[in-house]
Amino acid sequence: MAARLLAAGYPLAAWNRTASKAAPLANAGARIAATPAEAVADADLVCVILEAGPAVESVLFATGVDKAIRKGAVVVDFSSIAPDTAKAHAARLAALGIGHLDAPVSGGPYGAEAGTLAIMAGGTADAFAYAEPVLHAIGTPILVGPSGTGQIAKLGSQTIVASAISAVAEALLLAKANGADPAKVREALLGGFADSKILRIHAVRMLNRDFRPGGHVRTHRKDLDAAVASAASAGLDLPMLRFVHQTFVDLCDQGLGDADHASLILGLEALNRPQRLSDKPDIVPDIDAAAE
Repeated sequence: MAARLLAAGYPLAAWNRTASKAAPLANAGARIAATPAEAVADADLVCVILEAGPAVESVLFATGVDKAIRKGAVVVDFSSIAPDTAKAHAARLAALGIGHLDAPVSGGPYGAEAGTLAIMAGGTADAFAYAEPVLHAIGTPILVGPSGTGQIAKLGSQTIVASAISAVAEALLLAKANGADPAKVREALLGGFADSKILRIHAVRMLNRDFRPGGHVRTHRKDLDAAVASAASAGLDLPMLRFVHQTFVDLCDQGLGDADHASLILGLEALNRPQRLSDKPDIVPDIDAAAE
């Protein structure tokens, strides 16, 4: 995402708690900052993307960033965090004269590299208008409502993705167990109503048993935790959400938190032993023994 901003001609200061991750951006023209407060000094737009709400809160409010951001600037938080946390951050920044958008993204590493991310923004119309031209360098931004609603849209996205991964895994295993070639079944479904990015990308990972993460199970589970909490606070009973949430909880309990979310097929196979989608060995980061 940072590389896309640089390619679009925007001046950029970058900071990462692991300095080596930010260093390559220097070759593309970025200024590498030693601290987050240094990174945001004099910035018109501050972009944040971190794993969870506590990390965002720490960076924004415990490192001097909130004091270093100039009044009138806008913070765009691309992180996936709880809606109430996003609203709290917006209120704290507003008190300092700083705008805020909660703007989680969807599209994975491929979308980030191509600049085609879906950007679901929550906040004021003024903050969105201020940030929108820059966001177009990263993907397609849509203002979905007031503060916190960008995160609600992301929780909906994560519910759909989790459900689709589950459905694709079940369809492939159903094919294999009944004598069809699951790879050919996937190919046959492309272009039909069952076609999706999940079928095109995650099904291949399942067939190749390559569970090195694009999206981590633990991160997806964190978002589903928030979706379950948001449904409960709204008085909703969402059976599909409850099911896929429990599936991701189970995967984490099995030691697969650092694997790609396509590893859902492993949990499905465990329920249906000795059925197995393919005889290829599992490629799982650092936890091969747990996947066997």
